[in-house]
Amino acid sequence: MNSRNLTKAVLLLVSSYVVAACGNAPTQQPQQIQEYETLAVTTSDKELLTTYSATIRGQQDVDIYPLVSGSITRLCINEGEAVRKGQLLFVIDQVPYLAALRTAEANVEAAKASVATAQLVYESKQALFKENVISEFELNTAYNNLLTAKAQLAQADAQRVNAANNLSYTEVKSPVNGVVGVLPYRVGALVSPSMPKPLTSVSDNSSMFVYFSMGENQVLDLTRRFGSKDKALAEMPAVELILNDKSLYELPGKVEAISGVIDRNTGTVTLRANFPNPNGLLHSGASGNVVIPVEAKNAIVIPRTATFEIQDKVFVYTIVDGIAKSLPVTVTRATDGNEYIVTSGLTPGDVIVTEGVGILREGTPIRAKGASAAAN
Repeated sequence: MNSRNLTKAVLLLVSSYVVAACGNAPTQQPQQIQEYETLAVTTSDKELLTTYSATIRGQQDVDIYPLVSGSITRLCINEGEAVRKGQLLFVIDQVPYLAALRTAEANVEAAKASVATAQLVYESKQALFKENVISEFELNTAYNNLLTAKAQLAQADAQRVNAANNLSYTEVKSPVNGVVGVLPYRVGALVSPSMPKPLTSVSDNSSMFVYFSMGENQVLDLTRRFGSKDKALAEMPAVELILNDKSLYELPGKVEAISGVIDRNTGTVTLRANFPNPNGLLHSGASGNVVIPVEAKNAIVIPRTATFEIQDKVFVYTIVDGIAKSLPVTVTRATDGNEYIVTSGLTPGDVIVTEGVGILREGTPIRAKGASAAAN
């Protein structure tokens, strides 16, 4: 066999092996199409929950200042103690005020005696004047002395009332029912009406005022929707309170007042809600969030199970040409807590996956459960 024929034979043999190898190579299987529950996006009316930062205050937060000066001789309450209106809180040294009252009472008695004497003199002068024994000048002088004595009696009586009031002010009493705050001053401390800090504070916590702010446009929308602020307050639904530890307060509240003044710095309006506080769980000075249900018209509502989160962003899977595509959306929680209202990202007619989104992967071929294989 010559060299040319040998080369042809070798090439023929190699080609036969290549053809055989290609014939035996496994064919790539198409990716399996999985079935998932899906939802065609539509619009409907729904209540959504809007959250506002809030501060909690007692119905009355009263700072207690002394009305007279002196040292504290008795401390009758403890921090956090529940007190009644009129209950004794502090006693300030009463000795100088008791002495002042007794002096004032003595001055009143002396003034009464002066009035009685002046009255006798005037009546005597009247009798003498009728007998033409004295002149009219002497009679008028006696009458003026009587008026002066009566004026001095009135002055002495006013001083007695003032001294009695000052003595009563040495017993500092609670002006309201409530809970006592901190007690920065103890027995022996010198106090006065001009002191920088109050003796204590008493907060009426039987029900709590919760203050929060709305934007000017939101308040305008409320007013237009209901016709007036008064109607808005009357028809506004009950509101909820989320406490600082993120727990939901067990009792609903009611919005009772809308401020008539817009804050120029923030462009907001202050609202006040009232929450009952029978168990004393709410404390004056605490913070939280007020949650208000608001009706959304023609909203896109999807179940929470159709969403997943990545780095605080919410996503859904839409079906595009039979393929799962992730899509970021902006949502607001609806009142039942199991649904979201989509404010951006979806449009009516979109089809989203509503189950298993936590394990679904981008680009997975899927079809709706119940759809026939022929439809794909």
